[in-house]
This record gives sequence, structure tokens and C-alpha cells, in this order.
Amino acid sequence: MPKDILKLILSIGLCLGAGIIGSFFTVSSIPTWYATLNKPSFSPPNWIFGPVWTVLYILMGVSLYLALSGKGKGEREKAVRIFAMQLFLNIAWSVIFFGMRNPILAFVDIVFLWIAIFLTIKSFYKINKLAGNLLIPYLLWVSFASILNLAIVLLNS
Repeated sequence: MPKDILKLILSIGLCLGAGIIGSFFTVSSIPTWYATLNKPSFSPPNWIFGPVWTVLYILMGVSLYLALSGKGKGEREKAVRIFAMQLFLNIAWSVIFFGMRNPILAFVDIVFLWIAIFLTIKSFYKINKLAGNLLIPYLLWVSFASILNLAIVLLNS
């Protein structure tokens, strides 16, 4: 298998793996705890989250691959560190919101996640414009998720 194909598969696998880790905390809470929460009228149906996140994790993986394949070792290393931080915050949100059942702390996490995604886009864009642009849908979805998270906090206080 060519080295580039392996790097692409590993990049996508890493991101999908983050989603799988998060899903361990999410899946069991959806029909139980999450179903009991008051949610805003704009809350999407539960079935939409899995497909949306799968596409976003694939886009994140392709973006990571493009950044890893770019020029400028120092810039690349800095960008990958920021990417790793946002991926950690992404997993942490699921653990906090669904695992710990703490929407308030999850909101704090998602604010930091949004900032980390924004910084990742900026740093990836310097290496490869497409790598940065592929993360824009992720930033938009997390923006929506932030509003949803805040609405859940307010409706359940």
C-alpha cells in the first residue's frame, strides 16, 4: 500500500476513532437521560447526529492528511498539536455531556472546542487551503451544537 494512502486511512481512522470513543458515552444516554431533557424547538431528530458526525469526522481526517502532507515542518507540527487539542476537546464534550450528564460543563468545553477548531482552520489554511476549508462544516456544526447545548442548559436549569 502506498505511503500516502496509508497516511490518509490512518488520518481518517483517527478521527472516526474519536467519534467511536465519544459514542460509547452517547449511545446509552440518548434513550434514557437525554430523552428526559427539555430541548428547544430547533433541536434536530436524534437520528441525524450519527450521519452528520460521520461525514464531519471523515472531512476532519482528510483535512489532517492534507495538513500532514504539506510543506513547512515547524508550521505542520504546530498545526497538528492544535488539531490534537480540538480532537481531545471533541471527545471530552461527549464524556462531559452524556457520560457525566453535565450540560453546563459541556458548554464550557464546547466554547473551548470552537476556539480550537477556529485555530486549527487558521493553522491548516497556512499549510493547505483545502485542509482549512474542509473544517468549515465542522466549525458550523459545532456553532449550532453550542447554541443547542446552551439552550438545553437554560431550559433545564
